[in-house]
Amino acid sequence: MDHSRVPVLEALQEFRRRGDIAYGPPGHKQGRGVDPRVAEIVGLDVFRSDVLSLNGLDDRRQSQGVLSQAQELMADAVGAEQAFFSTCGSSLSVKTAMLAVAGPGEKLLLSRNAHKTVIAAVIVNGVEPIWVHPRFDTERHLAHPPEPDDVRRCLQEHPDAKGMLLITPTDWGTCADIQGVARVCHEFDVPLIVDEAWGAALPFHPDLPAWGMDAEADLVVTSVHKMGGAIEQSSVFHLQYDRVAPEVLKQREDLLGTTSASSLVYATLDGWRRQMVEQGHDLLDAALHRAERIRTTVDELSGLRPMGQEVVDEGLAASFDPLKIVIDVRRLGITGMQAAEWLRANRHVDVGGSDTCRISASITYADNDETEKILLDALRALVDGADSIERQPPVHLPAPSVLELEQAMLPREAFFAEVDHVPTERAAGRIAAEMVSPYPPGVPVIAPGEVITDEVLDYLRSGVDHGVLIPDAADPTVRSLRVVRR
Repeated sequence: MDHSRVPVLEALQEFRRRGDIAYGPPGHKQGRGVDPRVAEIVGLDVFRSDVLSLNGLDDRRQSQGVLSQAQELMADAVGAEQAFFSTCGSSLSVKTAMLAVAGPGEKLLLSRNAHKTVIAAVIVNGVEPIWVHPRFDTERHLAHPPEPDDVRRCLQEHPDAKGMLLITPTDWGTCADIQGVARVCHEFDVPLIVDEAWGAALPFHPDLPAWGMDAEADLVVTSVHKMGGAIEQSSVFHLQYDRVAPEVLKQREDLLGTTSASSLVYATLDGWRRQMVEQGHDLLDAALHRAERIRTTVDELSGLRPMGQEVVDEGLAASFDPLKIVIDVRRLGITGMQAAEWLRANRHVDVGGSDTCRISASITYADNDETEKILLDALRALVDGADSIERQPPVHLPAPSVLELEQAMLPREAFFAEVDHVPTERAAGRIAAEMVSPYPPGVPVIAPGEVITDEVLDYLRSGVDHGVLIPDAADPTVRSLRVVRR
């Protein structure tokens, strides 16, 4: 295929060349009605490129096939049989993928270290989750992806399960044995969905972890805005084999997706694909060398401990994404959240993630010598200034087994049940009717339908006292909880 072509961008360029006057949405009329004060900040070209796909980029019958051509090129670029663009982010794409495999009341295997998006999908879709517990790293207090044997055990116990959703790479860069899990799923003739939100760059360099389509997954969802060059909310479904029917996936996406898809998302996805095919290897090669230099330098800084290949050598993960700079800061006597706040306030550096133990920074092909220097200078300053950071009450980190709560009700039933609001000290033993997700990274500690325990409550309360944000709970202070009425 001719990867120099960019069908969406070409159609957008032609639309602007023709100077069409649209008498339908968007109401800003390609920027003519935009407040100049807004245009001064975000740029007028953003609005000039905000065009409806129909009667704009394409005709009423889509005879030009602009979007389908772009999707065919994307599939060819990454080795998928088919690709579909989504403009609602992978949060919605994951819900769609799950619904394409399991319907209301049907079982689906899920990694329990999933982001709240997955739990939300369980509630919305009405599936019965079969939790596959991740491999806990007690020393790092980190959850790594489950292993093939864990998946086999669950499928043997639940032979009526419709498939598996695997999250890899994790927010912290550790990766699953996708091929091993896929082969287990295929032994049971069920599909494997991979939530590869952090993996958009993986197909384009051999030194990155395995890409889901190459590792025999059936359906892979990527967030190109995370590690790629498309704007926020850019997501792609990648499909192969026949365990998930393309028309089913399209119908489920149509059920949940927007009818006003963003041409900005389509255009940037299209352009990023061309860039990766033509230049991706060299761009990512430079990023990989940059990340390794940063990791090596960080390892020499007192009090900082970068994570890397050792998690693979220790048998805790199948591989590690080297573009993730994950740094344990506990030896500085502070938490990752305190480190992140200090870096933002004192060095104007925003890290990609933080929790009680660590911070992370994503290195992409967009980084350069200047951003490398800024990050390293900021980390040196953090080491020098750590003693001045006010100590907060410690977070009571629980043992891994404490986080494996009993699922007493289906999440959907518990979420929509009659509820009581009870003080936290009276919540142990009750069934949760809400998600409680410390941010970051946004993995629910309590999901609807799970039985609340004193140990988990102690963890959450100590986290709030330390400054952890819990934005999805009805009471973010966790002084009370929504529980299923008895």
